[in-house]
Amino acid sequence: MRIEDRAFKFALLVVEVYKYLQSENEYVLAKQLLRSGTSIGANIEEA
Repeated sequence: MRIEDRAFKFALLVVEVYKYLQSENEYVLAKQLLRSGTSIGANIEEA
């Protein structure tokens, strides 16, 4: 599996965890997780 595909799958999982954290009112943690977890794909593409 290509690294880009793995990063995309990981980002999808991050979004699921983000939604859960939002439902638990953990807004700051959820926002940080979303930013850092989804930026991996952008960093790979840039490299």
